[in-house]
Amino acid sequence: MNTCIHIESLAKAYGTVRALEGIDLDIPEGEIFGLLGPNGSGKTTTLECLLGMRKADRGRCRILGLDPIRQRTELFARAGVQFQDPAWPEKIKVSEVCGLQDRLYRLAPGQTLATLAMLGLEARSDSLVSSLSGGEKQRLALTQALAHRPQAIFLDELTTGLDPEARRKVWDHLLEVRDQGATIFLTSHSMEEVEALCQQIALLRQGRIVFLGSPEALKAQTGQATLEQAYLAHLKQEVSA
Repeated sequence: MNTCIHIESLAKAYGTVRALEGIDLDIPEGEIFGLLGPNGSGKTTTLECLLGMRKADRGRCRILGLDPIRQRTELFARAGVQFQDPAWPEKIKVSEVCGLQDRLYRLAPGQTLATLAMLGLEARSDSLVSSLSGGEKQRLALTQALAHRPQAIFLDELTTGLDPEARRKVWDHLLEVRDQGATIFLTSHSMEEVEALCQQIALLRQGRIVFLGSPEALKAQTGQATLEQAYLAHLKQEVSA
C-alpha cells in the first residue's frame, strides 16, 4: 500500500519549550488517521508543520510525495483542509462561498453546492455566512475542504459544535470519501468520533508519540472497554511512569 503522508524526525521548539521531539509517521492511502492528545501536546504544531504553515526546526514532511513548502501550489490542488476557526468576509452568502470555491478549483458550476447538500446544509445556501451557527460554519468549512475531491484531507476538531444528527451525517460522508480512496488526517478530542472513523491513531504527549496503533489495540493494551477510558488510562500511566 502506498504512503500518502510521511513525517520523519519532525522537531519544533518555541524558545525553550520543545513542542515536538522527533515525530515519525507513515499513513497509507485510503485510511482515516487520528492524532490525539491533551491540549499543549503538539497536535496543532504537527498539523501546521505538516501543511507547511510553520517551518520545523528539524525533519521533513511529505504529502502525496510533495514538499508542503516548496510544492505548496501543487499540493493544495490535491489536498483539502478544514480548520477549527475558519474566517469569511462578513457580508458574503453561503452560495457565494460555494461559487468562489467552484471557480478557484475550476469545478463544474454547482459542485460545491452539491457537497453542501450532502452535509445537510442546503437550506442555508441563501443565508449570510455571518448568520450561521458554529456547527453550520464547521459544515461550510468542511464543504470547502471536500468539494474538489482531494486525495488528502486534513481536519482540525472536525465536529465541534455539531448536533448528533449533523455529526452522524458528516461521519457517514467521510467514510464514503475514504472508501473512494482519500486519506483523512484528523485531530479530535472526541473519542466517540475517533472510534467511529479511525483505523489508526497516534497519542501525543509533550511532543512525543507515546502510542501508535488501532483504537482496538489501545483498549486491549489498557484493559478498558471504551476508547475514552483507554485514552485516559494511558495518559495516567504516562504521568506516573
